[in-house]
Amino acid sequence: MPAFSKADAASGTVGRCPDGADRSSVRTRRDKLSGAGAQLATEVSINFGSSLAGLLIPVVGSPIVVAVRQIVMVVVVLPLARPKLKNLTWARIWPALALGVVLAVMNLTFYQAVSILGLGIAATIEFLGPFALALITSRRILDFVCAAAAAGGVFLLTWSDGTLDVFGIVLALTAAASWFCYILLTRRVATEFAGLEGISVASMVSLVIVVPIALFTLDLSAFTWGVVGLLLLVGVVSSAFPYTLDTYILRRISPRLYAIITSFGPVIAAGFGALVLGETFTLLQQIAIVVVCVAAGAAIATQRDRPIYDLELTATAIP
Repeated sequence: MPAFSKADAASGTVGRCPDGADRSSVRTRRDKLSGAGAQLATEVSINFGSSLAGLLIPVVGSPIVVAVRQIVMVVVVLPLARPKLKNLTWARIWPALALGVVLAVMNLTFYQAVSILGLGIAATIEFLGPFALALITSRRILDFVCAAAAAGGVFLLTWSDGTLDVFGIVLALTAAASWFCYILLTRRVATEFAGLEGISVASMVSLVIVVPIALFTLDLSAFTWGVVGLLLLVGVVSSAFPYTLDTYILRRISPRLYAIITSFGPVIAAGFGALVLGETFTLLQQIAIVVVCVAAGAAIATQRDRPIYDLELTATAIP
């Protein structure tokens, strides 16, 4: 008999169950819809914040932007979800510690990639992380075709003008790998900690890593009230709002559905890159971004949900 997981049961598509079927299925559908809506809102928020960060990186540097993001995150989350230290065993806390490291690496590498490649290109490459998560256990020919199409799209996107910025691509791929780990760890943290306790631990760990790097690159002459205001806004829309919602989201939708919705991310990022940063994309680059999104969406959306067992169906009916 398979092991029972409340998170898996809550995020699955619940059908008929022995008792309370209607109540359970309605609750599950409502949870899935609310989780999907929240995930779409976080995509818009994160990419808007990334476009604002693109304005700030040439002025203060990416480590400062990431540090302020994490400071805002800690200030917002910690008073609401102070972790109970006496209840923290190593088995419970290590996913939150690992999540903090992943947050620091993901943000530092992504913003540095944005400064080199631009937001639209960096976001498209970074999206390979959740796409890979969705395909990692697949054995279907369609998925391999979609993966090849996505890889071809990324190649066209990064080499459409005949040049290849290897360092920028490596940074974006590192951010992609970090995002892969972020999804898995956030889901684990959401099941191990109540409310936002887990994300508050992760935020503090990330802050401890990022602040020394930011202090090393600090140039006080670059700061004005306008710069400070934009930094705080980036912190709210890129970290405090979306990352606190992610634990809510991943309790209600599966990583696969999370990845489906995230497949719209590169298009949203390219839109904000054009509107806020004035980025321009050649026709070939526009096609490449669409190819990556369509390939990912097709591969993920056509996968079947895993079977839901009677024990899980019964458990989801229990208030």
